[in-house]
Amino acid sequence: MTALMPIYPNRLPISFTRGDGVWLFDEKNTAYLDALSGIAVCGLGHAHPAVTKTLCDQAEKLLHTSNTYHVPEQVPLADTLARLSGMDEVFYANSGAEANEAALKLARLYAHQRGIDRPLLITMEKSFHGRTMGTLSASGSARLQQGFEPLLEGFVHIPFNDLSALKRVIATQSDRIIGIMLEPIQGDGGIREVNADFFEAIRYYCDEHDWLLIADEIQTGLGRTGAWFAYQHYGILPDIVTVAKTLGNGFPIGAYLTRGKANGLFTVGKHGSTFAGSPLGCAVALTVLETLEKQSLVAHAQQMGTQLMQTLQEKLGQHPRIVALRGKGLMIGIELDRPCRELPKIGLQHRLLFNVVSDRTIRLLPALILQEEHLDLIVSRLTAAINELE
Repeated sequence: MTALMPIYPNRLPISFTRGDGVWLFDEKNTAYLDALSGIAVCGLGHAHPAVTKTLCDQAEKLLHTSNTYHVPEQVPLADTLARLSGMDEVFYANSGAEANEAALKLARLYAHQRGIDRPLLITMEKSFHGRTMGTLSASGSARLQQGFEPLLEGFVHIPFNDLSALKRVIATQSDRIIGIMLEPIQGDGGIREVNADFFEAIRYYCDEHDWLLIADEIQTGLGRTGAWFAYQHYGILPDIVTVAKTLGNGFPIGAYLTRGKANGLFTVGKHGSTFAGSPLGCAVALTVLETLEKQSLVAHAQQMGTQLMQTLQEKLGQHPRIVALRGKGLMIGIELDRPCRELPKIGLQHRLLFNVVSDRTIRLLPALILQEEHLDLIVSRLTAAINELE
């Protein structure tokens, strides 16, 4: 017996003892090609020397003081995030869910400043924004919400990329709407990318009505899609952006970024965090961003993603079980014609790590340091696993 709560009863029957780049090694020192990278977290791969050095150096100096005092490491990280994103102001969280929770609070504050007592935020069906009560309510997944009712009020979910549905909600409830929140590419929803006309319409309506456009870039941000942020592919600038995952390369840290009318909403006492923006977390995150820039890994992710998609098309495009190949950069989904939740376990036999979302979509999120030599390995091992699926 163990005191560990059974929240993950279906863990894959393996544990890892060390990592090196795109590889993970089990207790027998068997190497597995990691095409999931901690669910888009370890963008620089495992045991990256620059991250390791920063962790050790900063840990020798100072781990934590709290936001009661100035934390010098927060400033260059905020300046770098603002420069890369096109946003104005930055503050920190401990996770993606906390960053999104802060974004929801910002939207509520903005609404009350405008005299809207019961504001509505439009979000998308099949979206995933986190597991706190606020972010769970914002998410468009009945499967995840079941058992936690009553959910928080103030959210209306519409089908992703459905412009007619967006217009209908606006036509009937524009007096209560305060903003629109979306993932530019839905991760848990099956690697589904926002249509350009839908995204442009969202920006138009937010400008027209003075609403907030909130981009959840927890999974898509910081190079994953071949741009620093996925919204940059569309030439659209949100009002609030949330980031996490890749930001710490395994160290838990998130951030929320604002511009224009979203600036200055959090005043003294309106928000806070004991651990967010620690010297250690900010030092690590700044090292991650500096490494991504110095090694041109965002452009590299675009190149590797294009080649990986081409190889997948060549090897799997005509496979009888493949319905669709989707994605951008190194965020790729392979939809099958049947549920395939057991496929990652089969993948272990071929020493390839990935996961499945929306019951039938394989999700590939390899590290941004992926090299050409790994592409054929991913595709050949994945093909072998799919061929064994009953």
